[in-house]
Parts: sequence; C-alpha cells; structure tokens
Amino acid sequence: MLTSIVVSPINHALRGESWACKRLQSYVGKTARVRIFPFLDFNFIVQPDCELAHTKNSIIADTTLTLTAGLIPRLLMNDEDAFHSIIISGDNDFATALLDIGKNLRWNAEQDLSKIVGDIPAHRITRTGKQVIHWHAGSIHNLTQTLVEYWVEEQPMLTKSIYIKDFAQEISKLQGDVHQLEDRIKKLSK
Repeated sequence: MLTSIVVSPINHALRGESWACKRLQSYVGKTARVRIFPFLDFNFIVQPDCELAHTKNSIIADTTLTLTAGLIPRLLMNDEDAFHSIIISGDNDFATALLDIGKNLRWNAEQDLSKIVGDIPAHRITRTGKQVIHWHAGSIHNLTQTLVEYWVEEQPMLTKSIYIKDFAQEISKLQGDVHQLEDRIKKLSK
C-alpha cells in the first residue's frame, strides 16, 4: 500500500510530461529497487505506457537506488547535491535516467488544485505551501548549525575543520620526516 502512495503521484506527474515518457521508453520492462532506509524498500517496473508499476520485492532489480530518509526533504526541494548522495548499484544508465527524470519532473500542483478550488485559491495555497517548506528547511538548517556550534564550542564533541586540516598536515610532515630518517639510517648502515 505504501508503494502505491509513492508510485501514484510519480505516474500522475509522468502523464503530464511527454519528454519523461520518451526517456523511459528505452527502459520498458526494466525493474528498479528503491531503498529508503529504514522506511521503504520496494521494486517497480517500467510499463509499456511508460508508467511505473509495483513488482514483487523477490524479483532481482536491474538497478538499485539507496538513500536515507534525511535526503527526502532535500530531494523534494530539488537540492542538486541530494541527488549525488543517492547510492546506485546495478544498471548505471537506467539509474542515471531515473535520477535525471527525478531532477526535472515537476508536478504542477497549482493546476491540479485549481480544478478543485479555482485558480486564485489554488495559487494562494501553493504559494503558502512553498513558503512553509522553505521555512521548514531553513529551520532544519538553523538547528543543525546550532547543534554543530554547540558540539564544537560549548560541549566539545566535534573538532573544527581547520584543526583537522592542521593535524593532517602535521601527520604528512611527520611521515615525510620518518621516510627521510629511514633513508639516512639505511645509508648509515651501509
């Protein structure tokens, strides 16, 4: 049931985008597995009408896309870096096509909503929804930055990146010195 909640809106968006259907035509009959740890794990197949349909999880998928639940809000906000955080295994071309479609596929919520409530309320509702999403993302970012600052400055559990870089440089210098010392010892022992 959870799978249909995910696949149905994707199919709805695919119906409105002919370019996405053309892109999927070369992958008809291929299966993909989506793993959103720890919540979701499902397989789907590309059908001849270029829509997606749920398949049994026992089928070995042609490609697997693995992501964490924390990436979902970033993906919904079309954060380009979030797409690079998805782990791909299997058919890389198929996975790349799916990710490209995911990056560029847009659901026109305002148009669908206008059929129910009218144009002006639909515009206001979607604008408010976008503002809420941006506010939520900003709040998460601010909370993350506050926690990092607390764990670095107040309750040291993390180290500043400059200290880590300095430490790494000191280790590299020490390794170079050790190699030079080994070379000298070898020369002296001869």
